[in-house]
Amino acid sequence: MWRKAVVIVATLVLLLPVAGLVGLAALFDPAVAQAATCATNASDNANSNGSGPSGPSLSVSGTVPQSLTATTADGQTVTLNHTQLERAAAILATGNSENIDANGQVIALMAALTESTLRVLSNVGAYPDSANYPHDGDGHDHDSLGLFQMRPASGWGSVGNLMDPIWSSRAFYGGPDGPNHGSPAGLLDVPNWQQLSLGAAAQAVEVSEYPDRYANYQPVAEKIASTLTGVSLTGGSQCLTGNTGTNPPGDLPPGFAGKFISAAEKEVGLPYVWAGGTFTGPSGIGSDGRGPGFDCSGLVMYAAYQASGGKLRLAHFTGDQIHDGTSVAWNDKQPGDIIFYTYQGETVPHHVVIYLGGNKIVQAPQTGENVRYGTLSEFSDEITTVRRLA
Repeated sequence: MWRKAVVIVATLVLLLPVAGLVGLAALFDPAVAQAATCATNASDNANSNGSGPSGPSLSVSGTVPQSLTATTADGQTVTLNHTQLERAAAILATGNSENIDANGQVIALMAALTESTLRVLSNVGAYPDSANYPHDGDGHDHDSLGLFQMRPASGWGSVGNLMDPIWSSRAFYGGPDGPNHGSPAGLLDVPNWQQLSLGAAAQAVEVSEYPDRYANYQPVAEKIASTLTGVSLTGGSQCLTGNTGTNPPGDLPPGFAGKFISAAEKEVGLPYVWAGGTFTGPSGIGSDGRGPGFDCSGLVMYAAYQASGGKLRLAHFTGDQIHDGTSVAWNDKQPGDIIFYTYQGETVPHHVVIYLGGNKIVQAPQTGENVRYGTLSEFSDEITTVRRLA
């Protein structure tokens, strides 16, 4: 990503070779392999002990070797271990499920090889809760996460999303059915990406300060792709397409609530702008020049107006919005409700989010961030108020 400030050289460790192929009835720990695309079973749903994700999973079927040795374009010999090849299989299986052509899948492998050496990396310095998700190591590249080193703050997805190899692969591929709907742009959202070199196409998605690194891994990616043939997703692929990475068609609530969520999710990736947002779209320019966009109440105001066909015109202020709709007990909240947060000792809420179900929310968080998915667990020791607009 453009976030890169330093080159992190990750050494691929040569492991003792183990002969034979291993069947993949369930390639990943179920907590990792879920697609995070079904609302109540998204990857941010916490276990009862709060230690990480839970819920039904997608898995990868096929075979993968215990190790694979290949040579980079600059002549370096690298050996990938079984876990790294499992991550590659997730990228390829997701590509197969979404009809990504062979070059597109190789591009995704090149990006993940370069960014993480095909490892799901937590980042406890930026997101301590990322350690609660199954991972292959800890990274420290600013606030980047996962296989593709994507940034939650840039709108790529929540921490839970980006710690999920299948979800993050979908984000990298992008396209109209991708979880981010082109913002940030995945591979399919890059104009004429098929006419670019494979390294340039990877750079067009990652937007790195070091654009020439990806091409070095093309021979490695091609060997992986030719070795891991026939891998596919099983156990819930119907959740892989739809208008949103969190609530696909059939999982959105009916009526106003579903339209409300959908309207807000389409703005994921736009910048937070204080006082930004109108009934018809984003507005304003942030102090850092990243505009136009939304603030928290502006996003709610806009989504409510769109979902109601112009009939619901909320004020652009959390102190007013907290009186709209009807009061809902915390344990009775449903997707499409809005949740207000008020500091102890204060009377006016400082933040409002849209509840998606489970532990998930969509929100315009604060200056310097983008409209993004998040979790209820981001907030603590604050007074919560739930309202239902419809």
